Amino acid sequence: MYEEPYRWIEAVGNRRQYLDDQFKHGSPIVALSYDNGILLLTVSHGTPKLYEIYDRIALGGMGHPADLEKLRFQLLDMAHLEGFNRSPSDVTGARLLKNGLAPTVKQAFEEIFKAPFITKILLAELGETPERNQFLTIDYDGTFEETKLCAVVAGTPSIQAQLLKEVNGQRGQKVPSVTEAIDLAARAWAKGSLLHRTLASDVNKNEKRTEDREEEVQKAEFDDEQVLNHLRQTLLDSTLECSLLDYTIAGSSKYRVLHNDEVATLLPSTMQPAQ
Repeated sequence: MYEEPYRWIEAVGNRRQYLDDQFKHGSPIVALSYDNGILLLTVSHGTPKLYEIYDRIALGGMGHPADLEKLRFQLLDMAHLEGFNRSPSDVTGARLLKNGLAPTVKQAFEEIFKAPFITKILLAELGETPERNQFLTIDYDGTFEETKLCAVVAGTPSIQAQLLKEVNGQRGQKVPSVTEAIDLAARAWAKGSLLHRTLASDVNKNEKRTEDREEEVQKAEFDDEQVLNHLRQTLLDSTLECSLLDYTIAGSSKYRVLHNDEVATLLPSTMQPAQ
């Protein structure tokens, strides 16, 4: 009887290690405010990773597509039920996450005889001004974080923190245009992808402790040409997926997907894949 709590702690630790391994090849999600709203950006290999949840709320997710779909539909149902029973103004990202998504994900993670959700999710909510935009991220164990101006989800907390620092540092005090935002987000994605590759390489070698691998990833540095080359190479057989929450869109829904030709127009020439 006395061993049960220790067995549970050990089982949760093993589950955490298993889930960390599932995200080492994942595609980061980057979201940031620009002058007319919010940009969400990632790279996909066919299955979309960015979605509308409600009029002013968008979702980006990495992980297993089936788990992401299940949680996305839960959020959709909750948002529309809340909007119908109360009012659209009562539907907020924080309410959806704290009252619905976080408890569901936490319970699934801690019930060791059931499968956890292999997902990390970012919610972006359009405010009245860029300064009032809200970003929320939730990890596979149900822990969540709220930020302003930008947010990132990535394979590990250390990579996530590095990318968030990079985006905040590059954007400075000014609010970027959509073109500047895409440039910044694409560079951050490429750096995150390279960090994921570094982590996956160390994991596959199976020569280092988790702490040592994390320290090596934190020290990894890539120059601008490495970042751009990696992005150009990736876009040869993958899609740069971008969506907007845009103040200028008429009507209640502010969500819009940027199609490939629009993305190609907005993407700097230095990031365009070689023809």
